[in-house]
Formats: sequence, structure tokens, C-alpha cells
Amino acid sequence: MHIPDGYLGPATCGFFYLVMLPTWALSSKVVKKTLKVKQVPLLAIGAAFSFVIMMFNIPIPGGSTGHAVGAVLTAILLGPWAACIAITVALVIQALLFGDGGITAIGANCFNMAFIMPFTGYYLYKAISCKAAITSKRRVVAAGIAGYIALNIAAIFTGIEFGLQPLLHHTADGQALYSPYGLRVAVSVMAAEHLLIFGWIEAGVTALVIKYLQKQAPELLSSTE
Repeated sequence: MHIPDGYLGPATCGFFYLVMLPTWALSSKVVKKTLKVKQVPLLAIGAAFSFVIMMFNIPIPGGSTGHAVGAVLTAILLGPWAACIAITVALVIQALLFGDGGITAIGANCFNMAFIMPFTGYYLYKAISCKAAITSKRRVVAAGIAGYIALNIAAIFTGIEFGLQPLLHHTADGQALYSPYGLRVAVSVMAAEHLLIFGWIEAGVTALVIKYLQKQAPELLSSTE
């Protein structure tokens, strides 16, 4: 889902920076108030885990990539605000040091993967697990479903952002200046790849880690209750 430079117009890039700047500020404020000292290393681990898992990406026709993110797992363990910070750090490092995702598109990439995904996944997990016991199988199922749905929603948002570009930025004769594919193609491609492949990877990773933590470190799962 990494959007490279040149696929979103300046107005779109600027819009998402304007959206994310107060989101980052609020995330920082919330995390300072709610994150316990013993959880700080987990925040760094969450960012590192997300960084590593997102490096295994596969190009998707249209200019983006498909991959797991790890945002929902981080949100389950630390809360969605902390996950926003962790995934943002991973995305910024990837863009600046590895060229994975454009610098102009950092705002958009963070909106999709560090905001939409962790918040969607966290509240889906909460709704499905419905205060089940920490060791309940329902939590494993809830984590998998939340990871799958949240990744696909983020992918669809990415497709919409691509698909709007020909409408927003084009020459007088209608030629697209940035992403050339309309909503039908962009959303279809992004949705299909993630519904069929990458969503299942995200679901499996999230569910398996939660299952492991239930046995080895259940106290981590109760930190956001």
C-alpha cells in the first residue's frame, strides 16, 4: 500500500499532511498520558516489527504495493494512538532511507496505514472479543478478523486516493497528470489483491501472535483493557 512519489497530486498530498499533522500531535499527547514506562520498549518493538513485515512487499499494477502491516497487532497491544506513532515511525524510515513510499506521500501513507488501519482494527477487535477472557479463543479469532478487515479497508482507501487523481489533476484534453487509473480500476485492483492474498497474511500473523502471547505473556493483552 506504499504510495510512491508522483502518483498523488500536490493538493492531495498537502491535504493528507494537513490531516495527519494534528493526528500525530494528538497521538503524541495521548501516548504521553496513557503509555506506561514498561510499555515504551513495546512501542519500539511494534515499530520495528511493522517496519520488517512491510519490507516484504509485492508490486501491484497501478503503482502501489501489497503487504502485511502489523498495525492491528500493535493497536491491540498498545492502543490505536500508540500504534499510530509506531507505524508512522516505520513508514517515515522506509520512505527516507529505503525509498519505499514517497516523501510527498508520507501523509497519505500514514493516513491509510497508521490511522485508518489501527483504529479500525482495534475497535473491531474490541467489538468481536467483547470482553472475553484473556485466554479465550474468541480473542484469537477477533484479532484475525480485525487484521483482515482493517488491512482491506486501508487498501480500499488507497485505491480511492489513486482513483480520484484523474478527476482532480488532468490536462485540458483530459489526460491524467498523476495516477492514470480511475476509481473502478484502482479500487478493484487494490481490493482484489488484499482480499485474496495480503489480508489473509495480515490475519494469520495477527492471530498467531495473539495466540502465542496468550500462553507466554498474557499480561500484554490486558494492558489496553
